[in-house]
Amino acid sequence: MEWVLAEALLAQSRDPGVLLGTVCRGEASAERVETLRFLLQRLEDEAARGGGDALPEAAREVAAGFLVPLLRRLRARPAGAPGSEPPAPHRRRLLRAASAALCSCARLAGDPPLAATLAEEALRDLLAAGPAPGHEGGAEAAVEVLAALGPCLRPREDGPLLERVAEAALALALAGDGEAAALAAGRLLPALGQSGGAALQAVWGGLVAPSGPGRVEPRLQVLSALAERLLPEPGEREAGPDARRCARFWRTVQAGLARAEDALTRKRARYLLQRAVEVSAEQRADCICGSPEGHGPSLFWWSEKKRDELLKFWENYILIMETLEGNQIHVIKPVLPKLNNLFEYAVSEENGRWLLHPSWHLCVYKRMFESESKILTKEGVIHFLELYETKMLPFSPEFSEFIIGPLMDALSESSLYSRSPGQHIGSGSPLGFKLQTFLVTYVSSLPEELKGGFLLKFIQKMTSRHWCAVPILFLSKALASVPRCKALGLEGLLALRGVLQCAVVTHQTLLRGAAQCYLLRTAMNLVDVEQVSLPDIAAFLLSLRQEESLARGTALWTELCDWLRVNENCFGRSSTCSPVGLPEACPLNAYVRNLVQEHVKSHAWDTGESCCMPDWADARLVALMVALAVDVEGMRTQRSERRETQSVLRMFLDPLLDALVKLGTNAYMPLLRTDRCLQLLVTLLHTCLSQGSSAPDDEVLPPLQDLVMSTAESVSAFLLRRLTASELSSVSDLDRCHLYLQVFAELTDLHVQVGWKGGNPVGRVIAPLKNASIRQLRDTDSEQEPALGRQIQRAVSMAALAAVCEAIDQKPELQPHCLDTGALERLLASLQLNQTLQKPHPEEQSSFLEESSSSQGWGKVAAQYIHDQWVCLSFLLKKYHALMPASEGDLLGPSLPAVQMPARTLQSAVAALAVLPSDRVLPVLRCMKLLVPKLLASSESICIEAFDVAWKIISSLSNTQLIFWPNLKAFVQFVFDTKVLTIAAKIKGQAYFKIKEIMHKMIEMSAVKTGVFNTLITYCCQSWVVPASNGYQGSLSSAESYSELVLEACTFGTVFRRDQSTKREDHYVRICAVKFLCLLDGSNMSHKSFMEDLAIKLLDKDELVSTSRTRYYMNSQPHRVKNRVWQVLLLLLPRLDQNFLNRIIDKIFQAGFINNQASIKYYIEWIIILVLHKFPQFLPKFWDCFSYGEENLKTSICTFLSVLSHLDIIMQNIPEKKLVLKQALDLVLRWGFSHNFSVRLYALVALKKIWGLCRTLRVEGLDALTSVIESSLSQVESAHGAGNAKKSWQRIRDHFFFAAFHPLKEHCLETIFYILPRLSGLVEDEWIAIDKFTRFTDIPSGADSQRYLSPTRLRELQPGAWAQEDGGSGSGEAERQPEWTDVQRKVIPWKNCVPDSDLELVLQDRAAKLGKSTSRLIVVASLIDKPTNLGGLCRTCEVFGAAVLVVGSLQCISDKQFQHLSVSAEQWLPLVEVKPPQLPGFLQQKKAEGYTVIGVEQTARSAALTDYCFPESSLLLLGNEREGIPANLIQQLDVCVEIPQQGITRSLNVHVSAALLIWEYTRQQVRGPGGTGHEATPPETSSVY
Repeated sequence: MEWVLAEALLAQSRDPGVLLGTVCRGEASAERVETLRFLLQRLEDEAARGGGDALPEAAREVAAGFLVPLLRRLRARPAGAPGSEPPAPHRRRLLRAASAALCSCARLAGDPPLAATLAEEALRDLLAAGPAPGHEGGAEAAVEVLAALGPCLRPREDGPLLERVAEAALALALAGDGEAAALAAGRLLPALGQSGGAALQAVWGGLVAPSGPGRVEPRLQVLSALAERLLPEPGEREAGPDARRCARFWRTVQAGLARAEDALTRKRARYLLQRAVEVSAEQRADCICGSPEGHGPSLFWWSEKKRDELLKFWENYILIMETLEGNQIHVIKPVLPKLNNLFEYAVSEENGRWLLHPSWHLCVYKRMFESESKILTKEGVIHFLELYETKMLPFSPEFSEFIIGPLMDALSESSLYSRSPGQHIGSGSPLGFKLQTFLVTYVSSLPEELKGGFLLKFIQKMTSRHWCAVPILFLSKALASVPRCKALGLEGLLALRGVLQCAVVTHQTLLRGAAQCYLLRTAMNLVDVEQVSLPDIAAFLLSLRQEESLARGTALWTELCDWLRVNENCFGRSSTCSPVGLPEACPLNAYVRNLVQEHVKSHAWDTGESCCMPDWADARLVALMVALAVDVEGMRTQRSERRETQSVLRMFLDPLLDALVKLGTNAYMPLLRTDRCLQLLVTLLHTCLSQGSSAPDDEVLPPLQDLVMSTAESVSAFLLRRLTASELSSVSDLDRCHLYLQVFAELTDLHVQVGWKGGNPVGRVIAPLKNASIRQLRDTDSEQEPALGRQIQRAVSMAALAAVCEAIDQKPELQPHCLDTGALERLLASLQLNQTLQKPHPEEQSSFLEESSSSQGWGKVAAQYIHDQWVCLSFLLKKYHALMPASEGDLLGPSLPAVQMPARTLQSAVAALAVLPSDRVLPVLRCMKLLVPKLLASSESICIEAFDVAWKIISSLSNTQLIFWPNLKAFVQFVFDTKVLTIAAKIKGQAYFKIKEIMHKMIEMSAVKTGVFNTLITYCCQSWVVPASNGYQGSLSSAESYSELVLEACTFGTVFRRDQSTKREDHYVRICAVKFLCLLDGSNMSHKSFMEDLAIKLLDKDELVSTSRTRYYMNSQPHRVKNRVWQVLLLLLPRLDQNFLNRIIDKIFQAGFINNQASIKYYIEWIIILVLHKFPQFLPKFWDCFSYGEENLKTSICTFLSVLSHLDIIMQNIPEKKLVLKQALDLVLRWGFSHNFSVRLYALVALKKIWGLCRTLRVEGLDALTSVIESSLSQVESAHGAGNAKKSWQRIRDHFFFAAFHPLKEHCLETIFYILPRLSGLVEDEWIAIDKFTRFTDIPSGADSQRYLSPTRLRELQPGAWAQEDGGSGSGEAERQPEWTDVQRKVIPWKNCVPDSDLELVLQDRAAKLGKSTSRLIVVASLIDKPTNLGGLCRTCEVFGAAVLVVGSLQCISDKQFQHLSVSAEQWLPLVEVKPPQLPGFLQQKKAEGYTVIGVEQTARSAALTDYCFPESSLLLLGNEREGIPANLIQQLDVCVEIPQQGITRSLNVHVSAALLIWEYTRQQVRGPGGTGHEATPPETSSVY
């Protein structure tokens, strides 16, 4: 078109000046400038053939008068600016056309300086604009001009200019990120480089110059454009620098291969690598990239001696990198063995050194780690970790850097540590084990001098980012497995401490605790004790949470003590540790004594009465080291007497004991010193508490308690003085008050545990403390505005009073006889409940705000004050709840108003819930538990309001672990109290429905928070089974009104979600419900009524699930729910009587006709067997089940035939056995002639059992059938060959349900909940091991606990190859899959025959009926799943006359999506069904008939479609949409054909690919083999819409 336009213009005038002037007139639009460019190019051709002399002058005029002003205007106005040229696409088009026209003008003018002048001007504009934002338009225009003028510049004369242009363009390309930078990298630099000489040297020098990381994309873009110059073919002239010899070049290529985010950049890197290898092979000359780095090989080298090995290495390498672009694991896995071969090529067998640089291998792993597919990432990580299991690779610094960098970045993904398919629950992560083995092997292989540096960097990497709990756990475990070595110093210990701080961030307590244990073991294994001191070790141990990891008495504690004992003389010295009175032989003892003394002694800064509390961390550190030192001393001396332990403790704690003894008498002891002493006292008692198996024989805690008791008198006096003498008057004193009350609680615990021989000092304190607190609370002047000190003292008094109430409530023996409870009640009566502390005087608020940051505002103080009020009230309500009237009209007296006016108290409790923070509501809920049962009948509205407000608080706490569970338990005990449930069910008011609403909400919450339902069902079952202590009756009678709770518990379990990497443990809800049901007695009427109601609800639940529209497949959620329903029905069955079974037997039989999964069929059959065994009266109903028409029964009759296979069990209670046998024999023989193969198999199994019984009992009248039956059974048993029928018979005959299962003996929990689910193919989530029932002790096991275990050997069996499942319309063998598969088990797999009919005759017959001529092309689409692809493919095959389309199922033609795409093509095209399992045999059959099997797949040896010649008899095998052609079928292909691609996307739609190949086959057959096709009749054209 352009040539025609130029010729038309030249035809108008041959004068170039006139012609060009005409074109240049008018608006400078893109179309006009493009026309000018076409014309100038045509004039260049004319000039080459000898044009006129006027042409150069005309070109100069056009350049100076039109193009240069236009380009200046475009450079001066950035794109998008007001008044600029048209939008960006039009502007770019105009720029490119004007620049090309200017280049033509420069060549036509014949004036070389003109091009240089124009280039100089454009360069100035480019330097002025640069990559700065807002100047993109000017830079873009300058780049376009320079790219156009570059070829016109002279390499010698304009060499300096070319160098400056190259430097500017390179700076723009590498630094910029806009259109101008892309143009510079994509057009200008390649144009300059192609000119060679100085410009090429300048571009090359800029590309390989040392610089920062930079962007690799523009570098590779320029390098790939200059590949022909930098990597020239042999014999090429003007070759540039040899890029193969430059290390910077290869680092850029590796960066592109491994780190580039876009596929195009990676493709450019692969191209450069491949070209370098090809050039090296063609030049046949040795080449090396610079000098080797260190002791390793060069980044790239070539040797003709190793030509074949190098070619093989790089061929496999490039193939692997290309395959990784697909991100499809099924395609990549077969290529991974080639990666192992790369290591064999790269490592010398002679000296064990690297031949090829290891960074190339690491590029492959980097690419896998950064893949979008997590499966591919996991595969890459596992492959790398397995390297050192099979190979001993030489040491390489690159490997260490790779492990610290990309590998650990990949290991931070939690999903990589999930279990592999088929792994049992509780088994460890495969990747975790491999990581552990790898780290041990790799560290062991490192030189000793390098181990420390590597491990330090490894640990520091763990602190460099936010790690999730799972990766931290497995990395810590791997570190703990490293053999002992002196690798880490103080810096390493600090790094481990940093990892500890990262580990404790997670909310997953178990993972957090395990990680801390492993990190401590790591420190003991790897730290060089000579480089660290005891204070360093102590600071590290303080970072551990003792209650989660380092509890005293555990194995880890013992291991730590032994480590300290062994190394205590080796630790480095610290200036802070000066021995005091102890020899140097025991540095640990000296350090601990000094630590205690420094902690307890007075300091110069211990002055002032309003100072803040000391940090508890100091006390924890001292207590931890004291406990460790005592146990270490015990190991050293092997102490056996309590007196020796006490002397060791006194050696350490003398300063503390002296201070505690003086507390009661020394009023001038500094306040901070007393705080530190009391903090240390509390933490010592907590730290020395043994939590291991040796807790009853602990030799440390009793002596410590004795020492504490010796100071109890003084400490108690001190506490009484501080709490009652108005000495606490500041906000910081509230923290001090909390400390004092903690000490008070510890002393009361000691009193209960060991007592005091010489009196009870704590008991003597309680009465004065209570009286003083009450007096302090009463002595208030409400008329005066409160002062800060006064309000603080009120808060302290209320807290002390609450502590006294809690102590007496938990330990009644502490209550003195003179304790006047009436005074406490009168105090609460005088106080308005929920009364808050008023803020202090305004002038005192400023000082309050300036106090310690540990105080969190007056709101917290007021909330604690209300909380303490309700603690006291809870104490009184619990003590006098018997006096509580049902209504306020029944007052017994005015002395206890809070007890005798419960409605008013409950209203106050509701108000308290509205104002208190969630962590302070526990005593209010306890009060509600006592109040609601008294008021539910008379004041229902108040109780419902209490339910609502309390539930709102609980639901808002769902993510607050520390306070959620105590509040939830209190809420459950309050709302689901047995009395509350009974009263609510009796009156059936709003409270009853509110309780049920809350119950369902809690069940919904349990789906996202494991343990909620456990708490609810455990409490309810305990209260229903175990009688209340007060003799309250009717607890179980109320359970029937809430039987849906037990129903939900029986069917509760793991929610199947593919996005969950780990599954929650939800078995204990069902275990609790099952154990509760096991305790019910069928002879008890209330128990019997409850079980019958539950059984009906279970059957309704099964029917509801069966009729739902949710997809029902193996291990789906409906399958799991139905399985749980029938498990519980089977458990209840022995305790159901005949009258009730008569009501539900029809539903049970009807369930046998429903399409169910195998496990559910087993339970239904088991239940029918047990019912007929116990109640033979139901046999007539059972025989009726065989009376349905065969079309309605289909394969469901197999269920009832399976029941007949256990007829010996059924007949045990039947006197007339022979009559039953005859009737059963008649039915079995009739069904033995069914057209359905499965039905015939089940009939044969039943026939074998029944006939054996007939012969044993010598049933008469069967002589006519004897020979037929026995010959049939003999023929089945002795069938020859390996056909389907024989294998299917052997499998069903040996199946556990028919060969080893005994319905009566196996009725136990183990078989119902563990053995049968395992043998029937359910996922492991549904197996409940019997030990879980025994470990769950919240519900007693009952007298029949011996029925937990299976008495037979059924548990030793493995799942068989036969699984019972409905198969639909049943065409016998053709409906089954040929083999078991680990991935999908959607249908029952057993061997099938390949269609043995003559396919050719079928196809020819159908084609003849259609009246069409067909080709010999068979298209096999059995692997395609989507109906849309099949429909479109059917239409394509019919249009181009394919012989037949083979599909996996003919049912696809009824799909609406298929019909929409096929537009009735299925009516005119032969369709044949070959299921995927039948494909191997089908392909073999067609190959025997002379067909060439062609696969549409990209493989290493696939042929291009453009080069392939199709045989006439061709079979085209199409792959699956996602997974392509399976590996087992690829081996059967004669050839693989792939479609050449130019783009970045890796694949085409399967229908599109097939259409291209079908058309190419048709085109070749129409043209004929080797002919031109002119004489052949082409196919009719087809319309496309």
